Amino acid sequence: MTKPDRVSQRRVLVVDDERTISESIAARLRAEGYDVRVAFDGPTAVSECEAFGADLVVLDVMLPGFDGLEVCRRIQASRPVPVLMLTARADETDMVIGLGVGADDYLSKPFSMRVLVARVSALLRRADRAVDADLLVLGEVSVDVSARLVRVAGAEVHLTRTEFDLLVHLASRPRAAIARETLLEQVWGWGDAASSRTVDSHVKALRRKLGGELIRTVHGVGYALEVPR
Repeated sequence: MTKPDRVSQRRVLVVDDERTISESIAARLRAEGYDVRVAFDGPTAVSECEAFGADLVVLDVMLPGFDGLEVCRRIQASRPVPVLMLTARADETDMVIGLGVGADDYLSKPFSMRVLVARVSALLRRADRAVDADLLVLGEVSVDVSARLVRVAGAEVHLTRTEFDLLVHLASRPRAAIARETLLEQVWGWGDAASSRTVDSHVKALRRKLGGELIRTVHGVGYALEVPR
């Protein structure tokens, strides 16, 4: 079956120094209709992302030259690009740091190729999603949705693509308790209760940047955005 033109035009950069893994990922994504290039070290990944005009980057943490976290910092400083981080470690360290420097999602090795393809598709759908609201005012926090700008007391605050999308989604239902699983499905585009730590990490980042009182934890459920009265 021929893949839709919109998908075939999508450019994905795969970065992993383990050639067997990177070529396997690239082959699977090409079979799904994506235009794929591969890089095997940090410096090449940064230059290739710009030259290729990647729409999304699948990025391993452990790389020669400099690591995936530094790659993520540098490409996000240039332009917002969805990043799916790959980590070989089961603990939260790489995930938390990766999300903090601009990664949108993560997968722990070993992973299913079907899951990876689903995550890539979900991230690209989110990047395509049109935003209808204009300006949200949440106390001292203002959100210009169309321009994707956030200010706190007039000072601009940098949010990653996922942090911004999560904030806008919570703000669309002020004071309503939204389950972590629902946020995963509606913001990330996939539902997996085992990955609810992803939501928690992004909420922590938003609280750090925008103030700890804006997002309330609803124990046993998820989170709610508290609009100052």
